[in-house]
Amino acid sequence: ALIAMGCIMVRQCQSNTCPVGVCTQDESLRAKFTGNADKVVNLITFYAQEVREVLAEIGARSLDEVIGRADLLTQVSRGSSHLDDLDLNPLLLTVDGAADIRYDRNKPRQEVDETLDAEIVRDAARFLEDGEKMQLSYAVQNTHRTVGTRVSSHIVRRFGMRNALQPDHLTVKLRGSAGQSLGAFAAPGLKLEVSGDANDYVGKGLSGGTIVVRPPMESPLIASENTIIGNTVLYGATAGYLFAAGRAGERFAVRNSGAHVVVEGCGSNGCEYMTGGVAVLLGEIGANFGAGMTGGMAYLYDPEGKAGPLINMESLVTCPVTVEHWEAQLKGLVERHLAETNSRRAADILQHWDIERGNFVQVCPKEMLDKLDHPLGIEDTAIPAE
Repeated sequence: ALIAMGCIMVRQCQSNTCPVGVCTQDESLRAKFTGNADKVVNLITFYAQEVREVLAEIGARSLDEVIGRADLLTQVSRGSSHLDDLDLNPLLLTVDGAADIRYDRNKPRQEVDETLDAEIVRDAARFLEDGEKMQLSYAVQNTHRTVGTRVSSHIVRRFGMRNALQPDHLTVKLRGSAGQSLGAFAAPGLKLEVSGDANDYVGKGLSGGTIVVRPPMESPLIASENTIIGNTVLYGATAGYLFAAGRAGERFAVRNSGAHVVVEGCGSNGCEYMTGGVAVLLGEIGANFGAGMTGGMAYLYDPEGKAGPLINMESLVTCPVTVEHWEAQLKGLVERHLAETNSRRAADILQHWDIERGNFVQVCPKEMLDKLDHPLGIEDTAIPAE
């Protein structure tokens, strides 16, 4: 589909220099993009045509007639014995009469079990109907996925994407371990608070909602030394807030384009391909931080000076936080992080702010330097690449 839209496979997506404007934030390059939906429609039409031709060759009139027909399959040789050592025959066994079996599209389908979100939508009826401010509480477990996504759909349908709801108009308190994609596409007006932890893809496509993840009050763990949310957090987020009193996994804030987030450390490839938003990390980072980052801003708490070799300096500049505007942005997010999560790390930093602010490193994409409303403290020594 990308090739149909004009991609020529230059394989430099991370550099923001796509010559045909498919994968870039550079307006001069984006102007070269010639793709449109009709080209993808044309591609899928060709797919359908070829499928019809294959079906005709084997005497079938529809896909329904070949579903489950293992007798129509054969294992293809890859040309040498060491490539053909996997025997797929057990998958190709045919039961007697299989050729006469036809897929019945009218057969009743097994219903999918109701999700936690379905329960939330029912319980939030007064909010969705009359806009009444509500707070709901539930136990959550890791089989509960995409909590907050369905109710976000109802919020957008009822109040619109750019609504006038308060950030916590509907607050959903969860206790336990949330499954994948907590708060995916969460809309403005929804706030999710987790007392426990969460799996991968927290805030995927976050679209204006607020997510808070903190350890249970009785937890003996030191939050800043333990992972509380999984990998690929805030993938493709466009707006909203995330506060997590603990570390994130790998590929934190990948392709984030607008969300504001505070976490207490992350694994490898943090802020990868980030194009907007603000990320504050109150703990250690992993290798290759900021690779392909072309927008937004990041602040790293680095009292021991370990961050330098871990930052991908190809597209970034770094400096101390010395400009009042940026210090206010950083401090404001740390203060809100404390208010939302009661983070011990945030409390310690704020208590000694006059000293601790000097332990932060500001990370900015080079492409942003001439677009900022306020300058950076670039005249100060930047962190070296090695």
